[in-house]
Formats: sequence, C-alpha cells, structure tokens
Amino acid sequence: MNLTVFGATGGIGREIVRQALDAGHRVTAVVRDPARLGVTGDALEVFPADLTDPERLRAAVAGRDAVLSGLGPRSRKDAGVAARLTGAVLRAMEAEGVRRLLVVSAAPVGPAPQDDGILDRVVLSLVSAVLKDVYADLRAMEAELAGSGTDWTSVRPPRLQDKPLTGRYRTVVGGFPRAGRFIARADVAHAMLSMIDDEETVKQGVGVAY
Repeated sequence: MNLTVFGATGGIGREIVRQALDAGHRVTAVVRDPARLGVTGDALEVFPADLTDPERLRAAVAGRDAVLSGLGPRSRKDAGVAARLTGAVLRAMEAEGVRRLLVVSAAPVGPAPQDDGILDRVVLSLVSAVLKDVYADLRAMEAELAGSGTDWTSVRPPRLQDKPLTGRYRTVVGGFPRAGRFIARADVAHAMLSMIDDEETVKQGVGVAY
C-alpha cells in the first residue's frame, strides 16, 4: 500500500513508519523537521511541511491508500494541537478524495468498560481531571472526524510505554478492554496498521491495551 504518516517524528508515528516499511509499504512521512525522523528506507519519502496548511498537505496525501496520524498533544501545554492539525489533514484529504484515516486518541475519550474495578475507575477519574485540557482537545478532534467525509478510525490507548513490539494486545471496537492499563507505542502502531483494511473499525473508536 501507499501510506502517508503524520506526526512521523513522535513515538507512535516513528513506529508506524518503521513497521510499514518493514511490511513492504511505500511511506510518505510528513514532518516539520526531517532531521528528527531517524528512519530511512528506499520506499520512504520525507515530506517537510507546515502542518497547518491544508493546501501544502494535499500533495502529501494525493493518491494514497490510507493516512495514519500520530498527531496529538505531548503535554497540557500542547492542548488544542490535535484538533487543529487533524482538521488541516482532513481538509487536505477531502480535497484529494482520500478516504481512509486512522488517528491516535486516548482511552479516557471513549467509554470505560462497565465491569471495570473501582481502582481503575478512580485512576481514570484522577487522570481525566489532571489532563482535562488534553482530553478536551482529543474529543474536539474526534468531533472533527465524525463530521468529515472520511472513513476514519480513532485508536484509543491507555498509558503509553516505550517497550518493544509484541503484537499481542486486546482491542474493543466502540469500547475499551477491561483493566487495560498500559500498551507500548510500538503495539499501538502495529494495531493501527492492522486496522487499515478492517471494515469493522471504520467510523469507530477502538480501545487497545494489554
């Protein structure tokens, strides 16, 4: 497949690029600073761009089979970036008639399992209060997705870890795995790539966790 990856210098985005190349896909990595990418390959095109300019981004998505995005706030100071930048990606995709889009969101944005234990509910409540601006940004991003003409999927992981790829995790379409507390960035990337052709995940939030 011919894929475009936004947020390619972030932890999940870089893993998407690396794993997609290993799987034999052609990849366009859209970045602000190419020096930060740290991934090379014959099937890789590095596309420097201002991520707020939909017209500039059109060339990065034109003719692609799917777009995957690791864009999002890295801290409370970055709240607002996910909705703003994803909006620019959506406008570029719609202008070029590209439909498939997979993005990273977060577990607290979606519904919690009804049978979660009290500890999980308390921790979720505390984290949601501390990072309320971040999650408000991600909810706004998901609202942008829902209002778009794309075949989107929002992948919602819990706490992220910098650990090796396992390929072993749980997913719940429209929900979240019970007691799912952690997942490696590499496995989030793996899940996103595996969902590209999964029609069950189209226009859905998908919880993913160990």
